[in-house]
Amino acid sequence: MPLTKTELARLRALRDKKHRENAGLFVIEGEKVVGELLAAGFPLLEVYATAAWLAGKGGAAKALSGVERGLRTRFKPVQKPCSTQVFEITAEEMARASHYPTPSSVLAVGNITRQSLSPGALTHGLTLALDGIQDPGNLGTLLRIADWFGIARVLLSPDCADLFSQKVINASMGSFARVAVHSLPLAEALAGLTRPILGCDLQGEDVHALGPLRDAVIVIGSEGRGLSPAVQAMVTQRVTIPRFGGAESLNAAVAAAIVCDNLRRTSRPAEVN
Repeated sequence: MPLTKTELARLRALRDKKHRENAGLFVIEGEKVVGELLAAGFPLLEVYATAAWLAGKGGAAKALSGVERGLRTRFKPVQKPCSTQVFEITAEEMARASHYPTPSSVLAVGNITRQSLSPGALTHGLTLALDGIQDPGNLGTLLRIADWFGIARVLLSPDCADLFSQKVINASMGSFARVAVHSLPLAEALAGLTRPILGCDLQGEDVHALGPLRDAVIVIGSEGRGLSPAVQAMVTQRVTIPRFGGAESLNAAVAAAIVCDNLRRTSRPAEVN
């Protein structure tokens, strides 16, 4: 059975944040990103794919080998005892459902779920707090950086880009499925914290002079605005990356990577000969 107009409209509507929030669903499209989420064990609800993708012997299609495909009836998928429903659709249907000018061969739908921050969680390990990062590509890259450096968790202020937008998930290169992310007012979350709160600031101390820190919060502000006043008030130490040239500032993700690398380098246990 072909996709109905209602089904197509639902998939296309999920490109907008308002519709995502109302439905409690997000959509992601592309062979690479769907494959990354499947490989990471992310619980996708539905996968819509062309016959060519489903017939593939490797990559994302292979990750579905253990998933029993939902068979389409005239009205709805047959409910099978598995978490993912997989539907084969034509290239023409994919073109109509796609969010891109050049359609991919697979798209998937997942639940929007948000993790609450446990009391006392910020006292253990490194935390990356993002204050007003509104560029989706930057946010996705920051998730990837947190994943690379084994950051325990990422905090997003309410005015950050939407975590469940396709641009964020694509830029994260699969880290979206592996990093613990919490959306909440940062100043409230940081209030009363007894661990160091490092704020990236051009007027701060040289980050390379920091001693070992295993438990700390690294706060990154937007490139245009910097840290918000409420979050600035929570910072216990301002740090900067020494500048040797004439650039006005660094990209937020680049700055975060340098700070995270320095903290991991200084806190790395000494090798035993």
